[in-house]
Amino acid sequence: MRRLAAYLEGQGRATYCCDLLPNRGEVGLEQLARQLAGYIENQVLAGDRTRQVDLVAFSMGGLVSRYYLQRLGGLKRTRRFITLATPHGGTWLAYLTNRPACVQMRPDSAFLRDLDRDADALREVGFTSIWSPFDLIILPASSSVVPHARCEKVWCLAHPFLVSAASSFRKVAQAL
Repeated sequence: MRRLAAYLEGQGRATYCCDLLPNRGEVGLEQLARQLAGYIENQVLAGDRTRQVDLVAFSMGGLVSRYYLQRLGGLKRTRRFITLATPHGGTWLAYLTNRPACVQMRPDSAFLRDLDRDADALREVGFTSIWSPFDLIILPASSSVVPHARCEKVWCLAHPFLVSAASSFRKVAQAL
């Protein structure tokens, strides 16, 4: 994400990078979303109730961000929401471990069903989902395609490249 942030800064945009910890699935996505909410309120917006953010998230961070938007009041604080390689519909690889966040990222999990109940609310923000059909972490890759978002396909050969490829950078900049 730091390379993407540098690219956006080169276009004259202010950026902030938030590292949520622990980030290997050890805690539920709700806990990480509360960290994100605190970071946005205290570090980015510094209590200013009139400003909004553009939120760009990679992979699991997209689900964390959705929880922030849909359950923690983030919709009113966000202008645009862009995800890269996010398993909005879950990923089969999440069955490889029973870590709390991984269980939540399984297809048809209670967590994902809960977010899908009112996913149309995401239309309030400019929601874009950027994905690749070659993503071998998000299985099936089409799990990143969601009906309530503008979906943009990029041709990256692997999951981590979606956050470092020039084609992804351009798609994010266009969405902003």
